[in-house]
Amino acid sequence: MLLRTLKKLREKGNTVVVVEHDETTIRAAEHLIDLGPGAGIHGGRLVAAGTPKEIVRASASVTGRFLREPMRHPTRPRRGESKLFVEVRDATLHNLKRLTVKFPVSRFTVVTGVSGSGKSTLVRDVLLRGAETALRDRRDSSERKENRVVLPPDIRRVLEVDQTPIGKTPRSCPATYVGFYDDIRRLFAQVPEAKMRGYGPERFSFNVPTARGGGRCDACEGQGIKRIAMSFLPDVRVPCDECGGRRFTLETLEVRFKGKTIADVLAMSVEEALEFFKAEPFLTRPLSLLHDVGLDYLTLGQQSPTLSGGEAQRIKLVTELAKPTQGRTLYILDEPTVGLHMADVARLVEVLHRLVDAGNTLVVIEHNLDIMAEADRIIDLGPEGGDAGGRVVAQGAPEEVIRDGARSYTAKILRKFLKTHGR
Repeated sequence: MLLRTLKKLREKGNTVVVVEHDETTIRAAEHLIDLGPGAGIHGGRLVAAGTPKEIVRASASVTGRFLREPMRHPTRPRRGESKLFVEVRDATLHNLKRLTVKFPVSRFTVVTGVSGSGKSTLVRDVLLRGAETALRDRRDSSERKENRVVLPPDIRRVLEVDQTPIGKTPRSCPATYVGFYDDIRRLFAQVPEAKMRGYGPERFSFNVPTARGGGRCDACEGQGIKRIAMSFLPDVRVPCDECGGRRFTLETLEVRFKGKTIADVLAMSVEEALEFFKAEPFLTRPLSLLHDVGLDYLTLGQQSPTLSGGEAQRIKLVTELAKPTQGRTLYILDEPTVGLHMADVARLVEVLHRLVDAGNTLVVIEHNLDIMAEADRIIDLGPEGGDAGGRVVAQGAPEEVIRDGARSYTAKILRKFLKTHGR
């Protein structure tokens, strides 16, 4: 429907320029401009331009490669049926029609349906909130309380991994959020120069004032920037004139680890840090995870307000994967592929499978066909949006949905997709 609308705009004599990652939209374009070849410092160049057929032949284009050799599904065998389920009973919120739905434990479930069919209502408003309530009731009392969501004992934790920022101040960054900045600070505190000066790990924190033994620049409070309020205009952010944006005092920056100051390390990209810290296994694991989700180009100290929603969400996924294996968590994700290129989606698929392999339960709201095709179970709502939605029109493994989903738009589109992208 969207593509038909865009074509109508063009037919009226307009010029339509679209920023898009969707494969169908890319193939429908008359002219493509492909930037890259990578992201961050590896991007910013014109890799290829022309018709989709010409892009497919461009050897330097990652987009062309994925158009030429798309992901084949499933990338791994289905996990089969689970014996345990998280159950939603008689959900009637908004347009839901007394839905009773089961989400298999330790499996990858994708909830699909047209816009307005009730996906977010079912997953975020009913399942997530109800599961949180059920966990509280389990902790607060041994009495059985009435709840529309029933959790098996195997679920010990519920978490929504969304695209909200990872921190509210510029002091928050990937290194602090994922949690490996403490290890970096300890490395700097072990340098002979730091020991001679009596510097501990807190000296290399930008959250500890100098009055309490910290080494941050107090002029900008370790943020590296200052915000100037402008009357009738948006605030302006400028580098701190005391530290030059390096966040720390000159004395702190005199301590070097392998020739680098703490500010130099925070300015490193994930790719550079992986090489720099290759002899430190406790750092290579989280850095490798950031690499695995396609965030090589981010700097360790990149301020959280500059991160996109998709980047923030992937950092949250890395944080979960970096924790000691605990499993037994119900993860909720709402359209994690928004803003992701096909290459990034391929990486995301692997990360999602790793979460499930660790014993977790994953429920994802998604429109992306690559994600649907990887699910252990699809729950498709519809058949339409609004009042005409709110029902389960198809459910099961992708192969079952495309076979039995006579009323399902998802089944029709997925059937066509797997003919070209299936194994």
